[in-house]
Amino acid sequence: MAYYFDQTSALGISEIILAMLNGLRLDLSATGYFLLIPGLLLTASPFLQNKIIRVGFHTYTSILLLLCSFILTLDLEMYKHWGFRLDATPLLYIGQDTTIAIDGLAITVLILMWLLIFGAFIYLYTKLIYPKLAGLKPSNWKTALIQLFLTAFLILPIRGSLGVAPINVGTVYFDNEHIFANHTAINVVWNTGYAVSKFNRLHYPENYLDKETTDKYFKELYAASGETIPLLNTSQPNVIIIILESFTYRLIEPLGGVPGVAPELSALSKEGVLFDHMYASGDRTDKGIVSVLSGYPAQPKGSIIKYPKKTQSLPYLSKKFNQMGYSSSFTYGGNINFANFRSYLSNAGFENTTHSGSFPDSLNSSKWGVHDGYVFDKFLQETNAAQKPFFKVMLTLSSHEPFDVPMETAIEGEDDISKFLNSAHYTDKCIGKFIEEAKKTDWWNNTLIVFTADHGHPMPDNQGLANPRRFKIPMIWLGGALNVKDTVISEIGSQTDIANTILAQVDKQDPEFTFSQNILDKNHHDFAVFVFNNGYGYVDEKQELIYDNTGKRYLTKEGAETEELLWPSMAFMQHLYSDYNKR
Repeated sequence: MAYYFDQTSALGISEIILAMLNGLRLDLSATGYFLLIPGLLLTASPFLQNKIIRVGFHTYTSILLLLCSFILTLDLEMYKHWGFRLDATPLLYIGQDTTIAIDGLAITVLILMWLLIFGAFIYLYTKLIYPKLAGLKPSNWKTALIQLFLTAFLILPIRGSLGVAPINVGTVYFDNEHIFANHTAINVVWNTGYAVSKFNRLHYPENYLDKETTDKYFKELYAASGETIPLLNTSQPNVIIIILESFTYRLIEPLGGVPGVAPELSALSKEGVLFDHMYASGDRTDKGIVSVLSGYPAQPKGSIIKYPKKTQSLPYLSKKFNQMGYSSSFTYGGNINFANFRSYLSNAGFENTTHSGSFPDSLNSSKWGVHDGYVFDKFLQETNAAQKPFFKVMLTLSSHEPFDVPMETAIEGEDDISKFLNSAHYTDKCIGKFIEEAKKTDWWNNTLIVFTADHGHPMPDNQGLANPRRFKIPMIWLGGALNVKDTVISEIGSQTDIANTILAQVDKQDPEFTFSQNILDKNHHDFAVFVFNNGYGYVDEKQELIYDNTGKRYLTKEGAETEELLWPSMAFMQHLYSDYNKR
């Protein structure tokens, strides 16, 4: 609460007090776990030397204090980037580059905080507890039995309940309006321990609706006529998809974005087709890449890309184009081993993959690899040399933290928002140069280029983990293959819909992409679903629903006057969980 005082100050006194009181349940549970070993040591004290008891206590307490103070301190910084309390997520990225770039000063402050907290409590332990252990008198078997009973009694605070269901994170949730208040109530050490204990056992509960109701409403969501609005002047265009790191709608001026950040894309949107009601499926690149290329939604916990056994059963746009006689490639300036990208792209069947290892070491100068300008140059070279027709995908990275770009600063400021906008401006500048050169090539007139984003993002001002504005992204179609210009399409769609929307223009939409609909279908159902950490949002023409699985409550429930109006969104999540569990 102190570290995020700006968010705490938005809460009332009653909410702050309730956060602490509700949070006591997880605090007691964590304390119960911590006391198990000391309880057993004291139970065995009649049969052990005092020195063994003292050394055991001292070692155990020191390790716990070191670990807990580290988790507590790490959580303070990670919450700013992720918007949820620390859990097992970092384990998904062990052995890879850090997923969050933190500047040196912040790291120094965090280390000092860690050492200060650890040192302060070691001091208190040494002064207040250890002397009592040193003077511990020998006991007898009767005392040991009592101590054993008291240790066994710890099951009550640990479970937090006498009922069948043990305590869980959602137990401490109490506020329907302020998710920060609920997050504050969480004991982060308990939360991390619980998540680690469930690691590699990710199985989604299929308990929203019964199967018959789920199937009925899911089919209605994806009902299609098979008739599409044609936007292309050819049946076999080259197709390029360029996925932009963190490019939400707030960077594109015609969508209500900050003026001057992305002037190239803003201008290009008037040359082609602008889809102005698109939503990202999730909040990370490893989720976004699957949503775009496989038409598969992000999941509320974890990411399917981490499990090659599951991703190998997914449909892939690249494979569909390969089957139609297209050459295919994927270009990225980052580490191809990040977040299981290599296995996913291998399953996708791309004939050629370019990554940071394909560039000279001198160009691997950013935190994440090669800056967008150099990658766009190589991408243009590869496209010029590609066998036609081709299907090509590029993923940018320069607008990712720490936002250091090889360009004279255009948007001044040392705060994260200014640096983020400046890095986005750099990527936009690279896009402008790429399109200018592409228009001079022999492939331009027969090519469709699709620009979109990889995921939602909290900057510059769409704060809030579950805020729909955080997930609203642009989609822009360009290229000589278009038969329309300066067109705006306002159908509500998702990142997952890109696959079948493109396929319907080139050939026909593919039912294998279960969660992808053709936005241009004459019977298109206007809706989009986005997920955040253990929760989801649903938007359509009349509704805006945000559901938190942890707290088992709706944070927003607009336009759903009856229970039945909630069923389409529940059917979507039920179908997703069922599909995920079976793969």
